[in-house]
Amino acid sequence: MDGQSITLKIAGREYPLKAKTPEAEQVMRLAAEDINAMFSHYTSLYPDKSELDKLAFVTLSQAVGKITAQRAAAKLSSDQDALDDKLGAYLAGVDKNR
Repeated sequence: MDGQSITLKIAGREYPLKAKTPEAEQVMRLAAEDINAMFSHYTSLYPDKSELDKLAFVTLSQAVGKITAQRAAAKLSSDQDALDDKLGAYLAGVDKNR
């Protein structure tokens, strides 16, 4: 795989990875920061839980966020389609009444 070699530290462990573009590297670094912040949050809430449990909480939280965003995007797309249909009907009516 071509790209820039980077190392990300997640939950105290280092992971050597490749980023295909500078933008991909930036996104990967931001994602690692987000994961580490959530991991720290769950560590403060559940200090007696294992690292694996806390990473499972992070994963669940991220998946819930992703599904919520996908549903919101689908609703927006549906709303846009409905507005496009209404606009088309309105403009057809305006042309018809000329």
